Amino acid sequence: MSIILNTDHLKGFVEKKERDAILPQIKAAHLSLEKKSGQGKEFLGWMDLPSKVTDHFIQELNALGEEVRKNSDALISIGIGGSYLGIRSTIEYLGGKSRLPIYYAGHQMSSDDLYNLLEKLKTKRVTVVVISKSGTTTEPAIAFRVIKQFLKTKYKDQELKKRIICVTDEKKGALQKIIDKEGYRTFVIPDDVGGRFSVLTPVGLVPLAIAGVDIQGLIEGAHKGQSEYAKLDLEQNMAYRYAANRYLLYKKGKIIEVLSSFYPNMFYVAEWWKQLFGESEGKDGKGIFPASLIFSTDLHSMGQLMQDGMRNIFETFLMIDQTAHPLIIPKEDEDLDGFNCVAGKDLDFVNKQAYLATAMAHFEGGVPNMSITLCKADAFHLGQLYYFYEKTVAISGYLLGVNPFDQPGVEAYKTKMFRLLGKV
Repeated sequence: MSIILNTDHLKGFVEKKERDAILPQIKAAHLSLEKKSGQGKEFLGWMDLPSKVTDHFIQELNALGEEVRKNSDALISIGIGGSYLGIRSTIEYLGGKSRLPIYYAGHQMSSDDLYNLLEKLKTKRVTVVVISKSGTTTEPAIAFRVIKQFLKTKYKDQELKKRIICVTDEKKGALQKIIDKEGYRTFVIPDDVGGRFSVLTPVGLVPLAIAGVDIQGLIEGAHKGQSEYAKLDLEQNMAYRYAANRYLLYKKGKIIEVLSSFYPNMFYVAEWWKQLFGESEGKDGKGIFPASLIFSTDLHSMGQLMQDGMRNIFETFLMIDQTAHPLIIPKEDEDLDGFNCVAGKDLDFVNKQAYLATAMAHFEGGVPNMSITLCKADAFHLGQLYYFYEKTVAISGYLLGVNPFDQPGVEAYKTKMFRLLGKV
């Protein structure tokens, strides 16, 4: 298996008989998804999405990517939440390199940040992908206004049209009205896929293809996940087993899940995960609070709390089995620091020993933990991981008794902000 779940450090916290006891609830959640009869049933398009992405569409996007890269020095991806995190998490997971440098805007409202970005790109050939289903979300809408004006100082008419690509609703919304007026190229966000589940739609695939990411591999990995996580059997379905463990820990007062990784390229994957789980589960006074740490760095800042703090947390380690670049530790004639004991070994060997020690110490300190290990850091395994988490959070939401596919709380601040801005 290319993704493995290890639950050795749940012993004494969650037992098999407890998972067996909630099988009827898991079966009910499973059937709600399969029959599309549960809460949020109108937003289940993500479930069979990997099998619906055609080779023709992938070829179309790859051709678009080649065209844009020939005529551009930089890509700006404008979006927030699900229209931002999946793109950035994929790029960073794959090493932070892309065939076309990619920059991000519209995910916050720092004037200095946007100003500095535009100053940096003044002399560059720039293409923009703006991603918004409604076109009225404050951060990307205002960023698009500013960036569009910036582009108008560089390009005219037909050239400008080539350098703005929109990903939005097929028929309605403010961005669609702008497209109708200006004639920009456009790709459609499916109606039945919510923002935080949208990384495998044009929301993620368009900018990733332009950046030169292996979107074929990403979809193939997700397709494997679609097949692998469709079974009801907990022993075979890792996503359901993970969801069951999380639910049982939550019922025992473990209300915070810390996603920890010893690989810095997992930082934005964890940010994507936090939105997916926080926005899906956090309703009606319920939900596991998602937090994340990057070790071993954070062991020297948050390690004390993890080891000896309040015992209302559990931990999931996100690991990579095979690294891309071995780095052998040299031997020194005078072993002044005492580390000739690891001379000749790959640095990742030491990293993995730190992981094993941390998982053991946290478990003995009262923090139950699981480990999810990917075979290697490529597009295929990330696509599978994305689908794994999407299936997990759907089951988790139904186990909690909430609708995992809406986000009513997000609208509260928007209403008040629009009032303060004088927006009607």
